[in-house]
Amino acid sequence: MSRAFTFPGQGSQAVGMGQALAEASATAREVFEEVDDALGQNLTKLMAEGPEDELTLTENAQPALMAVSMAVMRVLEKDGGISLADKASFVAGHSLGEYSALAAAGSLTLADTARVLKRRGQAMQRAVPVGEGAMAAVLGLDLDVAREVAEEASQGDVCTAANDNAPGQVVLSGARAAIERAVDIAKEKGAKRSMLLPVSAPFHCALMAPAADEMAEALGAIDINAPVVPLVANVTAEAVSDPDTIRDLLVQQVTGAVRWQESVGYMAENGVTEIVELGAGKVLTGMAKRINRDLVGVSIQSPEDIEEFLKNA
Repeated sequence: MSRAFTFPGQGSQAVGMGQALAEASATAREVFEEVDDALGQNLTKLMAEGPEDELTLTENAQPALMAVSMAVMRVLEKDGGISLADKASFVAGHSLGEYSALAAAGSLTLADTARVLKRRGQAMQRAVPVGEGAMAAVLGLDLDVAREVAEEASQGDVCTAANDNAPGQVVLSGARAAIERAVDIAKEKGAKRSMLLPVSAPFHCALMAPAADEMAEALGAIDINAPVVPLVANVTAEAVSDPDTIRDLLVQQVTGAVRWQESVGYMAENGVTEIVELGAGKVLTGMAKRINRDLVGVSIQSPEDIEEFLKNA
Protein backbone atom coordinates (compact mmCIF):
# COMPACT_ATOMS: atom_id res chain seq x y z
CA MET A 1 0.00 0.00 0.00
CA SER A 2 1.35 3.41 -0.96
CA ARG A 3 0.35 6.36 1.20
CA ALA A 4 0.34 10.14 0.98
CA PHE A 5 0.27 12.24 4.14
CA THR A 6 -1.91 15.32 3.73
CA PHE A 7 -2.40 18.38 5.92
CA PRO A 8 -5.55 20.51 6.29
CA GLY A 9 -6.00 24.19 5.57
CA GLN A 10 -7.94 27.08 7.04
CA GLY A 11 -11.54 26.32 7.97
CA SER A 12 -10.65 23.12 9.85
CA GLN A 13 -9.88 25.01 13.07
CA ALA A 14 -12.08 24.53 16.15
CA VAL A 15 -11.71 25.49 19.79
CA GLY A 16 -10.37 22.45 21.65
CA MET A 17 -8.42 21.01 18.72
CA GLY A 18 -5.30 19.13 19.74
CA GLN A 19 -6.28 19.07 23.41
CA ALA A 20 -6.87 15.32 23.78
CA LEU A 21 -3.49 14.77 22.16
CA ALA A 22 -1.76 17.28 24.46
CA GLU A 23 -3.29 15.60 27.52
CA ALA A 24 -2.20 12.16 26.34
CA SER A 25 1.31 12.89 25.07
CA ALA A 26 4.30 14.87 26.32
CA THR A 27 5.56 14.86 22.72
CA ALA A 28 2.45 16.77 21.57
CA ARG A 29 2.81 19.24 24.46
CA GLU A 30 6.42 19.89 23.41
CA VAL A 31 5.24 20.81 19.90
CA PHE A 32 2.68 23.28 21.26
CA GLU A 33 5.26 24.79 23.62
CA GLU A 34 7.79 25.18 20.81
CA VAL A 35 5.21 26.98 18.65
CA ASP A 36 4.24 29.26 21.56
CA ASP A 37 7.92 30.10 22.14
CA ALA A 38 8.55 30.78 18.44
CA LEU A 39 5.58 33.16 18.25
CA GLY A 40 5.94 34.74 21.68
CA GLN A 41 2.22 34.18 22.31
CA ASN A 42 0.12 31.63 24.18
CA LEU A 43 -1.45 30.07 21.09
CA THR A 44 -1.98 26.80 23.00
CA LYS A 45 -4.35 28.55 25.43
CA LEU A 46 -6.25 30.17 22.54
CA MET A 47 -6.63 26.76 20.87
CA ALA A 48 -7.85 25.18 24.10
CA GLU A 49 -10.21 27.90 25.32
CA GLY A 50 -10.93 30.28 22.44
CA PRO A 51 -12.60 32.67 21.92
CA GLU A 52 -13.47 31.21 18.54
CA ASP A 53 -13.45 34.54 16.69
CA GLU A 54 -9.85 35.11 17.81
CA LEU A 55 -8.75 31.58 16.85
CA THR A 56 -10.39 32.08 13.44
CA LEU A 57 -8.27 35.17 12.70
CA THR A 58 -6.01 34.19 9.81
CA GLU A 59 -2.80 35.00 11.69
CA ASN A 60 -3.81 32.65 14.53
CA ALA A 61 -5.63 29.91 12.61
CA GLN A 62 -2.69 29.25 10.28
CA PRO A 63 0.02 28.50 12.87
CA ALA A 64 -2.55 26.78 15.13
CA LEU A 65 -3.62 24.29 12.45
CA MET A 66 0.02 23.62 11.59
CA ALA A 67 0.79 23.01 15.30
CA VAL A 68 -1.96 20.37 15.57
CA SER A 69 -0.78 18.63 12.38
CA MET A 70 2.81 18.63 13.61
CA ALA A 71 1.78 17.34 17.05
CA VAL A 72 0.15 14.35 15.33
CA MET A 73 3.22 13.84 13.13
CA ARG A 74 5.68 14.02 16.04
CA VAL A 75 3.62 11.64 18.18
CA LEU A 76 3.55 9.14 15.30
CA GLU A 77 7.31 9.49 14.88
CA LYS A 78 8.52 9.77 18.45
CA ASP A 79 5.95 7.72 20.37
CA GLY A 80 4.87 5.40 17.55
CA GLY A 81 8.24 4.78 15.89
CA ILE A 82 6.89 5.74 12.47
CA SER A 83 9.24 7.25 9.88
CA LEU A 84 7.50 9.48 7.33
CA ALA A 85 10.12 8.57 4.73
CA ASP A 86 9.25 4.86 5.15
CA LYS A 87 5.47 5.25 5.38
CA ALA A 88 4.62 7.90 2.77
CA SER A 89 5.40 8.37 -0.92
CA PHE A 90 4.31 12.02 -0.96
CA VAL A 91 3.21 14.86 1.30
CA ALA A 92 0.69 17.54 0.32
CA GLY A 93 -1.23 20.25 2.13
CA HIS A 94 -4.21 22.45 1.34
CA SER A 95 -3.03 26.08 1.21
CA LEU A 96 -1.43 26.72 4.63
CA GLY A 97 -1.30 22.92 4.97
CA GLU A 98 1.52 22.97 2.43
CA TYR A 99 3.70 24.51 5.16
CA SER A 100 2.64 21.77 7.61
CA ALA A 101 3.54 19.19 4.96
CA LEU A 102 7.00 20.71 4.51
CA ALA A 103 7.58 20.86 8.27
CA ALA A 104 6.51 17.21 8.58
CA ALA A 105 8.91 16.25 5.78
CA GLY A 106 11.85 18.05 7.42
CA SER A 107 12.00 20.81 4.82
CA LEU A 108 11.24 23.58 7.34
CA THR A 109 11.91 23.75 11.09
CA LEU A 110 8.88 23.91 13.37
CA ALA A 111 9.83 27.35 14.72
CA ASP A 112 10.40 28.83 11.23
CA THR A 113 7.11 27.36 10.02
CA ALA A 114 5.18 28.90 12.93
CA ARG A 115 6.72 32.33 12.41
CA VAL A 116 6.36 32.34 8.64
CA LEU A 117 2.68 31.26 8.88
CA LYS A 118 1.95 34.00 11.41
CA ARG A 119 3.45 36.49 8.98
CA ARG A 120 1.58 34.91 6.05
CA GLY A 121 -1.71 35.36 7.90
CA GLN A 122 -0.91 38.99 8.73
CA ALA A 123 0.25 39.72 5.18
CA MET A 124 -2.90 38.22 3.65
CA GLN A 125 -5.08 40.26 6.00
CA ARG A 126 -3.16 43.46 5.21
CA ALA A 127 -3.28 42.93 1.44
CA VAL A 128 -6.99 43.74 1.11
CA PRO A 129 -9.01 45.94 3.52
CA VAL A 130 -11.74 43.97 5.32
CA GLY A 131 -14.97 44.04 3.33
CA GLU A 132 -13.38 44.72 -0.07
CA GLY A 133 -12.71 41.10 -0.97
CA ALA A 134 -14.78 37.93 -0.69
CA MET A 135 -14.82 34.21 -1.49
CA ALA A 136 -17.71 31.99 -2.53
CA ALA A 137 -18.21 28.25 -2.73
CA VAL A 138 -19.83 26.98 -5.91
CA LEU A 139 -21.22 23.46 -5.63
CA GLY A 140 -22.44 21.30 -8.49
CA LEU A 141 -20.55 22.94 -11.36
CA ASP A 142 -17.33 21.61 -12.84
CA LEU A 143 -14.19 23.73 -12.95
CA ASP A 144 -14.61 24.94 -16.55
CA VAL A 145 -18.14 26.21 -15.90
CA ALA A 146 -17.04 27.79 -12.60
CA ARG A 147 -14.29 29.63 -14.53
CA GLU A 148 -16.92 30.87 -17.02
CA VAL A 149 -18.95 32.15 -14.05
CA ALA A 150 -15.90 33.99 -12.70
CA GLU A 151 -15.14 35.55 -16.08
CA GLU A 152 -18.73 36.71 -16.58
CA ALA A 153 -18.91 38.11 -13.05
CA SER A 154 -15.59 39.96 -13.15
CA GLN A 155 -16.69 43.03 -15.20
CA GLY A 156 -13.26 44.56 -14.74
CA ASP A 157 -12.88 43.38 -11.12
CA VAL A 158 -10.75 40.45 -9.93
CA CYS A 159 -12.78 37.24 -9.86
CA THR A 160 -11.09 33.86 -10.25
CA ALA A 161 -11.28 30.17 -9.38
CA ALA A 162 -9.13 29.94 -6.23
CA ASN A 163 -9.63 26.33 -5.11
CA ASP A 164 -10.49 23.30 -7.23
CA ASN A 165 -11.26 21.08 -4.26
CA ALA A 166 -13.18 18.10 -5.65
CA PRO A 167 -15.63 17.31 -8.45
CA GLY A 168 -18.35 19.96 -8.33
CA GLN A 169 -16.67 21.89 -5.54
CA VAL A 170 -14.92 25.09 -6.61
CA VAL A 171 -14.17 28.21 -4.56
CA LEU A 172 -14.08 31.62 -6.25
CA SER A 173 -12.11 34.58 -4.90
CA GLY A 174 -11.84 38.27 -5.70
CA ALA A 175 -13.43 41.67 -5.26
CA ARG A 176 -16.62 41.55 -3.17
CA ALA A 177 -18.89 43.04 -5.86
CA ALA A 178 -17.68 40.52 -8.45
CA ILE A 179 -18.02 37.58 -6.07
CA GLU A 180 -21.58 38.64 -5.19
CA ARG A 181 -22.37 38.73 -8.93
CA ALA A 182 -20.76 35.30 -9.32
CA VAL A 183 -23.01 33.79 -6.65
CA ASP A 184 -26.08 34.78 -8.70
CA ILE A 185 -24.60 33.80 -12.07
CA ALA A 186 -23.58 30.38 -10.72
CA LYS A 187 -27.18 29.71 -9.64
CA GLU A 188 -28.39 30.70 -13.13
CA LYS A 189 -25.87 28.24 -14.64
CA GLY A 190 -27.26 25.38 -12.55
CA ALA A 191 -25.12 25.32 -9.41
CA LYS A 192 -26.72 23.24 -6.64
CA ARG A 193 -25.53 25.83 -4.15
CA SER A 194 -23.47 28.96 -4.34
CA MET A 195 -22.76 31.05 -1.27
CA LEU A 196 -20.38 33.57 0.22
CA LEU A 197 -17.87 32.07 2.67
CA PRO A 198 -17.15 33.53 6.12
CA VAL A 199 -13.52 34.47 5.38
CA SER A 200 -11.63 37.62 6.24
CA ALA A 201 -9.80 38.04 2.93
CA PRO A 202 -9.94 36.90 -0.74
CA PHE A 203 -7.23 34.23 -0.68
CA HIS A 204 -5.50 32.76 -3.75
CA CYS A 205 -6.26 35.54 -6.22
CA ALA A 206 -4.42 38.50 -7.75
CA LEU A 207 -5.57 40.82 -4.95
CA MET A 208 -3.10 38.97 -2.69
CA ALA A 209 -0.07 40.27 -4.67
CA PRO A 210 1.18 42.48 -1.78
CA ALA A 211 1.13 39.40 0.48
CA ALA A 212 3.09 37.40 -2.11
CA ASP A 213 5.80 40.09 -2.09
CA GLU A 214 5.94 39.93 1.70
CA MET A 215 6.17 36.13 1.65
CA ALA A 216 9.01 36.24 -0.88
CA GLU A 217 10.93 38.32 1.66
CA ALA A 218 9.98 36.09 4.62
CA LEU A 219 10.80 32.84 2.80
CA GLY A 220 14.05 34.29 1.49
CA ALA A 221 15.23 34.69 5.09
CA ILE A 222 14.80 31.03 6.17
CA ASP A 223 16.47 27.76 5.27
CA ILE A 224 14.49 25.30 3.17
CA ASN A 225 15.83 21.75 2.90
CA ALA A 226 14.85 19.06 0.44
CA PRO A 227 11.84 17.18 1.92
CA VAL A 228 12.40 13.50 2.82
CA VAL A 229 9.59 12.63 0.38
CA PRO A 230 8.40 14.85 -2.49
CA LEU A 231 5.79 17.56 -1.94
CA VAL A 232 2.87 17.67 -4.38
CA ALA A 233 2.56 21.44 -4.76
CA ASN A 234 -0.75 23.32 -4.79
CA VAL A 235 0.05 25.49 -7.80
CA THR A 236 1.46 22.80 -10.12
CA ALA A 237 -0.27 19.63 -8.82
CA GLU A 238 3.06 17.84 -9.35
CA ALA A 239 5.85 16.53 -7.14
CA VAL A 240 8.74 18.79 -6.19
CA SER A 241 11.80 18.31 -3.98
CA ASP A 242 14.19 21.12 -4.97
CA PRO A 243 14.36 23.73 -2.15
CA ASP A 244 14.61 26.76 -4.47
CA THR A 245 11.63 25.57 -6.51
CA ILE A 246 9.65 24.97 -3.30
CA ARG A 247 10.41 28.53 -2.16
CA ASP A 248 9.19 29.95 -5.50
CA LEU A 249 6.04 27.82 -5.45
CA LEU A 250 5.18 28.93 -1.89
CA VAL A 251 5.32 32.55 -3.09
CA GLN A 252 3.22 31.75 -6.18
CA GLN A 253 0.72 29.91 -3.98
CA VAL A 254 -0.38 33.17 -2.28
CA THR A 255 -2.01 34.42 -5.50
CA GLY A 256 -2.29 31.07 -7.34
CA ALA A 257 -5.07 28.51 -7.28
CA VAL A 258 -5.03 25.47 -5.00
CA ARG A 259 -5.30 22.62 -7.50
CA TRP A 260 -6.33 20.05 -4.92
CA GLN A 261 -8.42 17.78 -7.16
CA GLU A 262 -5.50 17.49 -9.60
CA SER A 263 -3.01 17.00 -6.74
CA VAL A 264 -4.93 14.03 -5.37
CA GLY A 265 -5.33 12.71 -8.92
CA TYR A 266 -1.57 13.01 -9.47
CA MET A 267 -0.83 11.04 -6.30
CA ALA A 268 -3.32 8.31 -7.26
CA GLU A 269 -1.78 8.09 -10.76
CA ASN A 270 1.61 7.64 -9.10
CA GLY A 271 0.54 4.65 -7.03
CA VAL A 272 -1.00 6.18 -3.90
CA THR A 273 -3.89 4.10 -2.58
CA GLU A 274 -4.35 5.68 0.86
CA ILE A 275 -4.64 9.38 1.77
CA VAL A 276 -3.83 10.00 5.44
CA GLU A 277 -4.95 13.38 6.82
CA LEU A 278 -2.95 14.57 9.83
CA GLY A 279 -4.47 17.26 12.04
CA ALA A 280 -7.77 18.99 12.74
CA GLY A 281 -10.98 18.00 10.99
CA LYS A 282 -11.70 15.54 8.17
CA VAL A 283 -12.15 17.88 5.22
CA LEU A 284 -9.39 16.40 3.05
CA THR A 285 -10.46 12.83 3.86
CA GLY A 286 -13.94 13.62 2.52
CA MET A 287 -12.53 15.31 -0.58
CA ALA A 288 -10.22 12.38 -1.37
CA LYS A 289 -13.17 9.99 -1.56
CA ARG A 290 -15.08 12.38 -3.82
CA ILE A 291 -12.09 12.76 -6.12
CA ASN A 292 -11.34 9.04 -6.40
CA ARG A 293 -13.62 6.39 -4.88
CA ASP A 294 -10.83 3.81 -4.94
CA LEU A 295 -8.72 5.82 -2.47
CA VAL A 296 -8.82 4.89 1.20
CA GLY A 297 -9.13 8.03 3.37
CA VAL A 298 -7.86 8.06 6.94
CA SER A 299 -8.06 10.98 9.38
CA ILE A 300 -5.66 11.13 12.36
CA GLN A 301 -6.30 13.75 15.04
CA SER A 302 -6.89 12.00 18.37
CA PRO A 303 -4.87 9.54 20.51
CA GLU A 304 -7.37 6.85 19.47
CA ASP A 305 -6.82 7.62 15.78
CA ILE A 306 -3.06 7.31 16.29
CA GLU A 307 -3.45 3.98 18.09
CA GLU A 308 -5.65 2.65 15.29
CA PHE A 309 -3.24 3.82 12.58
CA LEU A 310 -0.23 2.27 14.29
CA LYS A 311 -1.97 -1.15 14.31
CA ASN A 312 -2.01 -1.12 10.49
CA ALA A 313 1.13 0.87 9.79
